[in-house]
This record gives sequence, structure tokens and C-alpha cells, in this order.
Amino acid sequence: MATKYVLVSGGVISGIGKGVIASSLGVLLKSIGLKVTSIKIDPYMNIDAGLMNPLEHGECFVLDDGGEVDLDLGNYERYLNITLGRDNNITTGKIYQHVIDLERKGHYLGKTVQIVPHLTDALQDWIQNVAQVPVDSTGERPDICIIELGGTVGDIESAPFIEALRCLRRRAGPNNFFHCHVSLIPVINGEQKTKPTQAAIRDVRSAGLSPDIIGCRCEERLGPSTTDKLAQYCQVEPNQVVAVHDVPSTYHVPQLLETQGLIPLLREMLRLDALTIPPSLIRSGARTWETWKDLVTTNDRAYETVKICLVGKYTSLQDSYLSVRKSLEHAAMRCARKLEITWLNSSDLEIETEEKSPPAFYKAWHELSTASGILVPGGFGERGTEGMVAAAKWAREKKIPYLGICLGMQIAVIEFCRNVCGIHGAQSAEFIKEDAVTANNKVIIHMAEISKTPMGASQRLGLKNTVFQENSAFSKLRRLYETEAPYVGGLPAASDPSNRTATADGEPTLKPSREEPPIISERHRHRYEVNPAYIETMASHGLDFIGKDESGQRMEILELRDHPWFVGVQYHPEYLSRVLRPSMPYLGFVAAAAGCLDEVLVESGLVNGV
Repeated sequence: MATKYVLVSGGVISGIGKGVIASSLGVLLKSIGLKVTSIKIDPYMNIDAGLMNPLEHGECFVLDDGGEVDLDLGNYERYLNITLGRDNNITTGKIYQHVIDLERKGHYLGKTVQIVPHLTDALQDWIQNVAQVPVDSTGERPDICIIELGGTVGDIESAPFIEALRCLRRRAGPNNFFHCHVSLIPVINGEQKTKPTQAAIRDVRSAGLSPDIIGCRCEERLGPSTTDKLAQYCQVEPNQVVAVHDVPSTYHVPQLLETQGLIPLLREMLRLDALTIPPSLIRSGARTWETWKDLVTTNDRAYETVKICLVGKYTSLQDSYLSVRKSLEHAAMRCARKLEITWLNSSDLEIETEEKSPPAFYKAWHELSTASGILVPGGFGERGTEGMVAAAKWAREKKIPYLGICLGMQIAVIEFCRNVCGIHGAQSAEFIKEDAVTANNKVIIHMAEISKTPMGASQRLGLKNTVFQENSAFSKLRRLYETEAPYVGGLPAASDPSNRTATADGEPTLKPSREEPPIISERHRHRYEVNPAYIETMASHGLDFIGKDESGQRMEILELRDHPWFVGVQYHPEYLSRVLRPSMPYLGFVAAAAGCLDEVLVESGLVNGV
């Protein structure tokens, strides 16, 4: 059976919510038992997202294979519980490089290589090849490939991709291609305006694509007259005009689409009833869909609040920490708490700010001191790190739950070395000039095997194993990972047949193992690590490194014993957090901040992933 494709494009403005809509369509397709994969097309010239400014583009999401990709791939993985690869993200730079490499190898046999047909053909081949790659626990070829075209139709840089997708629709054949075009319905003086969407549909049709449904982003529900007008002037039926109005959280969007008849529409237009779907997947999809709806409904009814203070460098753009925010949301839903995040610029906690802007300084410290939990996420560069050190010190001394991610773990090490171990001027090599006086107090060092040039893809990237140590029996985090029997360390760990069992529906799970310290698999993105020369000193003062890499030389997890929750991890657990399967470090942190960690620890199991 040929692979079927669902294209999601956008008009009028960028950042309209195409990624959430694409992911939500995937949830609906999985709810009826289909296997779904996703591809994101980004028209920028960068090879990948690894060197892009998070304040301009949002976070860089890291995959199992070390691919540094657009943040929308994180949405796909979180919603659909799939594991994607670097080839699931296509950029202008990547596809041009691919075609040029082919030309240099003589692939085109002396022909004049052009945008059409050579680049557009290469794009179609790329999409079709990636669409065949298994991405879930079945290990089977996906039934549906969802393609999101980034940017806005009509942009110059999108033109080759639109032409390729036009050709792909023909290549895929009848009933194998479905197009959702997302547009904006602004409200002016209380009236919903349809002209921008009418113009957007004309633009996309003039480019050769004909949308099957129009996804209308708006502040409020579409009025019947608005729907009728769009149907009439965009030449579609009223049931092909889908309203995606503002909702309390993005997790409501799949239900919003379902209530408007998207599943029957997809069944009809893609002839999904002709597919043979295993009964086990139908039952699994239905069960997952009910769990999803129950979780969202329960979250709507939650009345207790947990306040988390996120102390970071890029807080002026919340998408810089999108996966962190989503992981906190997953954990808060699991704990039945309303999440309240305070976005705190770490520089505002520093003494220099007290001198330059006292109101900002005192406001920042008030927010920090009234938080139920303090989180220091990853980042690069020296700016704001002294504020992070101050936040870690406050959390440690005041017994406030603390979670340090990547840089946040290194910050905890620096703070502990300075204020507990008495190592004057303890610092990271990332922040020290080579000729500095404090060069001998580098408690964080550059990893020897990581090149400092070139910058792109030069970090320790992707899925790596962490081994809990013999001294970790006391660890709350270890207990959480052991409790997470079905998916210890994420989906890829289940690839070891000796570690698998099966549910009644034949779904693979992992056997819980409490006899030996567990081995977990998490994704990494870093150049610096804890200096092994200081490990014994820190241990003698009470800081335990309870998780190390497989060589036993690289520190991966730290945890304080006599503290409600003081944990630092070198990896990025947010990259493997899922809507129905929260990340363990985040779950423990949020549960400790909400005062329900003991309840979570005594449970025998957690909700399985999608």
C-alpha cells in the first residue's frame, strides 16, 4: 500500500500554529490505529538549527541520532510518541548541499542542474524515502507522513518546496495526498474578517496546490456566516472550513479538530478504510485517545497551583525553552496541578543589576524567594551565570526543590565548590580566559574529544547511556526511573530484546530491574563537563554523583541527600518527555515543588506513553 501524505502549510502570517495543528492531526490518525511519521520543511539556508540564536528562532531540539533540528519536531515527538531522525528536518541549506554533492559526484551525467526538475525531484525523493522509515515501537513502515511546510506560502524561499509538493501530490496518486492550509481570521471591531484568508487561498492555488481543508486560526469560534463566506469564496464545502480558535492549552486542539468531524473527513479523502489496521493498534489507539482526553479534562479541573521559577538567559522569548516548558506541563498534569511559570532573567539576580536597576533586582529576588521550585536550564556563554549561581545557592540553603539541566547542573557544581568545599573562584572553563588567575580552579572543563572548530554539530550530541552508581540507593530520581518500568530511558532502550516483555496487545515494554542500578538513555547537547579532579572533594563534602557515563569518568547526575529535591543532570531530559509519559527528572521536581513527591514515589507505575 502506498504511503499517504498530509501537508500542512500556512498563509497570511508565520508562527500561526501549523506545528500544533500538524501534531494534532497526527494524534487523530494514531487514535484510529494508524502509524504516523512527520517531516518539517524549513526554508532557511542554515544546514540545521544548531547555530541559530534561540532568541530569534526558539530552541534547538536534539534527536536520538544527534540531529539539531527545528523545535516543531519536538512537538511531533511529544504528541505522537515517535522517534524521528535528522533527515525528518529538511532545510534549504541541507537540500541544496545534497544536490550539489550529487552534482560533484557526477550523478547528473553532465546535465545542467536546475531548481526544476533536479532540486524538486531530489526533494520528492527525500520525502518519500524518509516517509518509509519506522519511527515507533512497531518497527513497521508508517501509513501516513505528515509534512509541515514552514514559513508562509508566497515567500520567495518557499517556492521550490511548493513546486516539489505540487509534484509530490501527483506522484503520490489519487486519495494519497491531503492538504490543510492554515490561515488567520482577524477580529476587527468585533467582526471576523475573511479577506486575508481568501487572499491566502488564492496565493496557494496560484502556486499549484489546492487545499482540502482550511484551518482558520482565530481568537474565538467562527460564526456560521464566517464559515459560509469562506466556503463560498474559497470554493470548499462548509465542513472543510475548520475553526482552530484559542483554547486553554494546545492539548485541547486534537479534541477541537475531532469535534468538527476531521476523522470522518480524513477517512473519506484518504480512503483510510481501505487500509488493513491490526486490531492491537486499533485498541491501543482508542485507549490512548481516551487517556489523552481524560488527562486534559483532569487538568482543566485542577485547582491547586505549583509555581516554578525558571532562571535562564533567554527568557525574553519563551520558545527558547519550549521543551522545558512542555516538560513542566506534562509533569504538572501528572501531578494534577495548575502550572505557573515565572520567567526570570538570571542577570537580574546579580549585584550589578542592584546597582544599575534596583527595582528589577528586588523584583527578581522576590519572585525567586516565593517560588515553590527553581529550575536552571541549559545555555551557552558567561552572561547571567552569576545570577544562576545565586539561585542555586538559595535553593540549596533554603531547601527549595531545584533542577539543573546541562548548564544548570554545572552551575550547581560551581556553587557547591565555592560555598561548601571552599574552592575560591571555582568556575567553568567556558567562562575563564586562558590567562586568568583563576584558571587553576576550573571545576567545569572542556571535553577533550570535542573540537572547538568548526562550531556546527561539534558538541556531544544525541542519545547516550547513563549508569546509576552503587551509591545511588538513596536517590529519589533513581526510584522514579525504576518506577517507570514500561519505558526506562525512552523508547530506544526497548530495542534490547532481553529487556522486553509484552502487554496483552503485544506492545513492547521494559522489565523493571531493581536488583542492579538501572541504565537509562537520555539525549545530550554539551561541550563542557565536570572536572574529575574535583569529584572526591565534592563527595567528601556531601555532593553525590549518582549517575555516570558507561566509562565511569563523565558525571551525568548529581543529587543531594538531605534535601527535598536537589538534582542536576548533564543531559536534557525534556527532549524525551511526552504528553502521557512525563520525564522523570521533571516529574520528581514538579512533584517535590507541589508537595506530592511521596505520593508519586510510592506508586507502582506511571501512565504509559502514547
